[in-house]
Amino acid sequence: MPDILNDYFEALNRLIRGKPVNVPKGTKITNDSVSLEAGRKKGTIKKSRPIFSDLIEAIDAAAKAETKPGNELQSKLDKVKAQAAHYRGLWEEALAREMSLVKQLWDEREAWAKERAALSDGKVISMRKPSRVLNPKRDS
Repeated sequence: MPDILNDYFEALNRLIRGKPVNVPKGTKITNDSVSLEAGRKKGTIKKSRPIFSDLIEAIDAAAKAETKPGNELQSKLDKVKAQAAHYRGLWEEALAREMSLVKQLWDEREAWAKERAALSDGKVISMRKPSRVLNPKRDS
């Protein structure tokens, strides 16, 4: 029986190193993948068999070690994506404020142009330069 366990432990080591022979590279480390890598059938490693207790502990430890870096990278990626989304939101808010101010300025310029046109129609007399027609005493 120890030879069988050696086959399983060698298969586990190949999976940990990322150089499997019987399963595709990048296969998740599980009891079934170790048994397939060892050249056995799926499900041959069972928790109910006491001979496999050390092997199952080693497989569980390797699986935790395998998923830990991935989780760290995924959490970093999620954090950076959230930060990028936050800054994109701030940027879009700033653009909305700027566009609002541009529209307000445009509306004010149009209103001023209308008022200026109304003032220069000739219906309103400028108070700065009095007309000679309106002030005859000054001409004498």
